[in-house]
Amino acid sequence: MADKLKITLVKSPIGAIPKQRATVKALGLRKIRQSVELPNNGATKGMIQRVNHLVKVEEI
Repeated sequence: MADKLKITLVKSPIGAIPKQRATVKALGLRKIRQSVELPNNGATKGMIQRVNHLVKVEEI
């Protein structure tokens, strides 16, 4: 199991519901194709699950 996850925003959250937009912002993503590295834990995985149609996830 990887220690970190690389999360990339691949689709705009403009049309998403406000809760999903807030989740994308909380992940630290602002622009399309921007990537962040976050720890691989339950909180991060839950946030990714909410917006899995907007992001791409890779294990590092």
